[in-house]
Amino acid sequence: MLIERKSNEIIIHLPSYVDTTGLQRLIDYLTYKEATSKSKAKQADVDKLVKEVEKGRKNITSNSRLRSN
Repeated sequence: MLIERKSNEIIIHLPSYVDTTGLQRLIDYLTYKEATSKSKAKQADVDKLVKEVEKGRKNITSNSRLRSN
């Protein structure tokens, strides 16, 4: 493994035999960290949003079941 730091990026070189499933999880985590790095949201705000989204999904699922019957 080789890690290089350029002026505005970090490059990681890995051998081709590295497990791609684990690598994809790492990339997903790094993508999340990049996307949320400047967020000012608090965990309580995130939790509230998740509950609202879950509630909305339940309503959509319930409505589509009613229509298909």
